[in-house]
Amino acid sequence: MIRAHTVAQVRTAEAALMATVPPGTLMARASTGLAHACSRVLGRTYGATVLLLVGAGDNGADALWAGAHLSRRGAQVTAALLGEPVPGALEAFLAAGGRVGEPGAADLVVDGLVGIGGRGALRAGALALVRAAHGPVLAVDLPSGVDADTGAVQGEAVTADVTVTFGTYKPGLLVGDGRRHAGRVELVDIGLAPYLPPAPVEALDAADLLLPRSPLDKYDRGVLGIAAGSPVYTGAAVLAVGAALAAGAGMVRFVGAAHPAEQVRRRWPEVVVTEACGADVTSAGRVQAWVAGPGLGTGDEAERTVEAVLASDLPVLIDADALTICARHPGWLRDREAPTLLTPHDREYERFGAPVGPDRIGAARRLAAQLGVYVLLKGPATVVAGPAGPVRINRTGTPALAAAGSGDVLAGAGGALLAQGLPVLEAASAAAYLHGRAGALSCDGLATSASRVVAAWPDAVRELLAARMGR
Repeated sequence: MIRAHTVAQVRTAEAALMATVPPGTLMARASTGLAHACSRVLGRTYGATVLLLVGAGDNGADALWAGAHLSRRGAQVTAALLGEPVPGALEAFLAAGGRVGEPGAADLVVDGLVGIGGRGALRAGALALVRAAHGPVLAVDLPSGVDADTGAVQGEAVTADVTVTFGTYKPGLLVGDGRRHAGRVELVDIGLAPYLPPAPVEALDAADLLLPRSPLDKYDRGVLGIAAGSPVYTGAAVLAVGAALAAGAGMVRFVGAAHPAEQVRRRWPEVVVTEACGADVTSAGRVQAWVAGPGLGTGDEAERTVEAVLASDLPVLIDADALTICARHPGWLRDREAPTLLTPHDREYERFGAPVGPDRIGAARRLAAQLGVYVLLKGPATVVAGPAGPVRINRTGTPALAAAGSGDVLAGAGGALLAQGLPVLEAASAAAYLHGRAGALSCDGLATSASRVVAAWPDAVRELLAARMGR
């Protein structure tokens, strides 16, 4: 599991650690780790050309101290300075054989311009240095111009091939535009762990996912009710049902209008189909969780369907059209005691009254707290947040999942995991992870389709289980 901490938490932990070690210890640990990372990226150190972009803060000092290490190993290291470096760092760099010069081409460019306390776009002086530098880029702690807490990029920022971060991950490396600017992220341990609080942001690996327990029968495995589809959008119902079956639901009860019901019956004969809408949906039979919304429509009958599902005391996943309906009736969500999971993309999120904005973690937290629900905010790095506790960031996936019906697949699979008894945070996390892997496995070049994602779901599960067994 990757754990990430805010700038304020890192600063507090650093102060506590520095009180226990000799002065300069943290910078020595960070710069040594940074120098080793530079050597790994270069593949060789002797004779390699390295360009340091050096700001006036600790990141610039880390770069200079690392440059001194590299120079002593035979690299040709040049530092392009922006402002006055931290005292002692430049002197050590020059004494080791480094030199000060102008930016240009190099085997490796090290971005040490702005630290984790930086806010906003790169200023003119820093931007000029970045534009004049050419070569693979390694960022110190995080790329300059990226907000460490949110991943927001407001204007120009460094795009790194590798980011070497110290002590703990920063949320902005995992989400938003920061994730794209960070490239591959490596963590250097500088001894902060004992001084850090529980992480407010997590990113799960295969070994961390909670999976359903082995079932005794189809009811123990989980019965999922799906209220979806309309005469206009029949495919959404078919996809959501197919994903629920692929994700292991012991039984699926589909409840909907006649046309989508017939399509589901033809495509998935193992599904129990009931033609019903409105308040009648909950009389279709025993279920252990509900999915409502894919292709449902937003008219009066659809409203009554969503209201009836939310009036149950079962876990409910709300997607697509049901999100639009719930934005008109937020009290239906606030009044619930049973777990509720909303799965909006950015435009659906906006229907609840505000845009997502650059802080995707904050946006998911905010809506979850306002409504007393869990929110799975879909995007390049999906965010899962509840009313309290840590936020989860999903790191699997592919841009090809931005395809019609992909969200219907995620909804059906997430509902199946809820029906199998997983707590809502764990169900959402596992669904997002497997959805991303199924999308990647089904991808043909830059494209996939929702149907292919459903077909690839068992492969994603097998891959997950093999990884957990160490194969």
